[in-house]
Amino acid sequence: MLLNKVKWKKFKKDNLAFFSLFFIISFALISIFLFLFIPDKTPYANDMHVELATLKPGTSVYFVDILDDNKSEIFSIKHVFFGKKRTHKRIPILSYSEEINGIRYVKYVDELEYKHYGKYRVSKQIFLLGTDKYGRDMLSRILYGARISLSVGLVAVLISLLIGLTLGLFAGYYQGLIDNLVMWFVNVVWSIPTLLMVIALTLALGKGFWQVFIAIGFTMWVEVARIVRGQVISIKQNSYVEAGKSLGYRSTRIIFRHILPNITGPLIVISAANFSAAILIESGLSFLGIGAQPPLSSWGGMIRDHYYFIIMDKSYLAIVPGIAIMSFVLSFVFIGNGLRNAFDVKN
Repeated sequence: MLLNKVKWKKFKKDNLAFFSLFFIISFALISIFLFLFIPDKTPYANDMHVELATLKPGTSVYFVDILDDNKSEIFSIKHVFFGKKRTHKRIPILSYSEEINGIRYVKYVDELEYKHYGKYRVSKQIFLLGTDKYGRDMLSRILYGARISLSVGLVAVLISLLIGLTLGLFAGYYQGLIDNLVMWFVNVVWSIPTLLMVIALTLALGKGFWQVFIAIGFTMWVEVARIVRGQVISIKQNSYVEAGKSLGYRSTRIIFRHILPNITGPLIVISAANFSAAILIESGLSFLGIGAQPPLSSWGGMIRDHYYFIIMDKSYLAIVPGIAIMSFVLSFVFIGNGLRNAFDVKN
């Protein structure tokens, strides 16, 4: 416990790493309870109003909601996590005037005046980051993209740890034929370009959200296996491992109770690095059109949809998701550097 406190103190001294950890944890919490924070409460933050396409950041728009007398809005806890499908018609308007039994309004799309008699609700929405080319709220799409990136990174890292840790532990401990076979397989996989393998696996499994998880995870285990194998070979020479063998402990007990706890430091560091790599790979796949598919919001997909706006006066449509990718990747790099320094006994 004392050693853990010492490492935590060393980590906190790295201001960049500590701020990056706070940044990632904050966005992780926002991603979990996403629909409490974003303006667009519809599933996937996919509320389209084409007439509001590419509005500038800070633009405010009035909406009139035409309510149905026969449909009531019932709150459910799942709406906090997955959003709620709109049960009424929502119309962007330029102006309105309320009457005794209804409302008179001017539509945003054609600037013509319309009347509605019955239940209605008028609301105002400020598009802090503007809207995309489909008239969707950019802030909501960016925050939903954070959920996608963090989910892909987490699952990909877990898959890579499961495969790499298992192979690395047994290859390093038993060595001999098992080590030769594992390292031969590692070297074969290592020789194939990562992006090419991910694309091949994605095409083989099919386009989709879960396919991206699996494809990225199955290409990131190689480095984990190499690092774990090297650590196990080094730790295996220690006296407590030899003592365990002399006492007749089973190999699995020695591996998982005596060796594994002593390689958690390098594992945590490599996991942070793999997390940032997974975000980059997922963004690249989505940019190519084989990653997360619509209506899911992916930062790479947002850049693909708006990259041609870079030469226009609305370049922020492609720059903002690019900044989001850069912020997350740099944060995990800084966290990895901080963890590496914290676990380094020389510091």
